[in-house]
Amino acid sequence: MSTQRSESSRIHPQKFTLWVAMASIIMMFAGFTSAYIVKMNEGSFLKFKLPGIFWLSTFVIILSSFTLHLAGKSFKSREMLRYRQLITITAILGLIFIICQYVGFNGLESQGIALIGKKSNSAASYLLVITGMHMLHVLGGVVAIGVILFQAYSAKRKNYSPLPIELTTIYWHFVDVLWIYLFIFYHFVG
Repeated sequence: MSTQRSESSRIHPQKFTLWVAMASIIMMFAGFTSAYIVKMNEGSFLKFKLPGIFWLSTFVIILSSFTLHLAGKSFKSREMLRYRQLITITAILGLIFIICQYVGFNGLESQGIALIGKKSNSAASYLLVITGMHMLHVLGGVVAIGVILFQAYSAKRKNYSPLPIELTTIYWHFVDVLWIYLFIFYHFVG
């Protein structure tokens, strides 16, 4: 009996690997934001406001976390039609987030804030690198959502293991919280 209990309380190896990966991502972004603060204390650091579209992208990613959470609940209760709908909405919201970020960067460029090149300022370049790295991680989440979306609509595959949706949900909530951290960081520190 104790052997069964210890096996059931173990964390799944894929979840453990995901937690380790997320810890390393946290360290990377901690390094990025620390470098931003150090560079900000130099005299040539440009102060600017983020375009309003970043507020919309923040709302979109929070909403997508909510729809993904509901999708996971629907999957576990075998409401497959609702699960498919919510996963589809989540994938669309993830793409909208990335588009909003791209539009935001274009907005900075149109304000005359060069992100790269000879006319760029280190503040804008840091913003591009940090937010660009976050966008890549979001894109990875969108790919994971795309995989489970494909599986949800696949007639051949009838796997009712909750592990893929659980892993995707953990990661998606992580990139959501990471964006909220960055958004607050940019508004109050940057």
